[in-house]
Amino acid sequence: MSATDVVWSVGRPTIGSLARAATRLRAYGRDRMPADGGIVVACNHYSWIDPVVLGAVSTRTLYYMAKVEAHRVPGLGPFIRLFGCFPVRRGESDRDAVRTMRQVVRDGHALGLFVEGTRQLSGVPGPVQPGAAMVAVQESVPIIPVAVHGSQTWRPGNMHPVSIAFGEPLLLEGLPRGGKGYREASAIVQTEIKQLWDWLVEMHRVGRPREATPPAGLTGTRDDR
Repeated sequence: MSATDVVWSVGRPTIGSLARAATRLRAYGRDRMPADGGIVVACNHYSWIDPVVLGAVSTRTLYYMAKVEAHRVPGLGPFIRLFGCFPVRRGESDRDAVRTMRQVVRDGHALGLFVEGTRQLSGVPGPVQPGAAMVAVQESVPIIPVAVHGSQTWRPGNMHPVSIAFGEPLLLEGLPRGGKGYREASAIVQTEIKQLWDWLVEMHRVGRPREATPPAGLTGTRDDR
């Protein structure tokens, strides 16, 4: 067990439990997460609580990427780095971040990415940026599409419910390693996330049953290994 895994083993029952209670969190399809091997976990993003609640229900340690400005905040930067989080310079080509992303999955870990690149203030999932697809295609690892819903209206103390749905692993084989292939793969991931999010919206409408199975992928690119 790595030092990062140890930190996560402490963080889940403490920080994770607080997040679960504060958001009345429910998660669907957690069993779709592969137990081992390199993967890219690709999720939409509304709120600072998203990485906390996703980490709380993930069956794997997630190595998140966060903007370099967050790493420069006194106290916050060292804290998130304990959990394996690494920086990225947004708005420019950050080769160090790309190398780190690829190394994370190459080492058999789970890379956690909020694939729109920034929080979506519209309340619905936004366009998926090519970073997750690039890593998955380059390293031949599956992407796990994930949708979060409810965090767009959640605030500390308001107890608005938050839910997460995990999709089936996607293995994006046969796509070219270049801009065209990454765009095509990103479009697939965007479709999968939107389908999961639409399903979560319906789950909230009917009262969020404790047991439900998220929809199967639409794209025919599932990783059934």
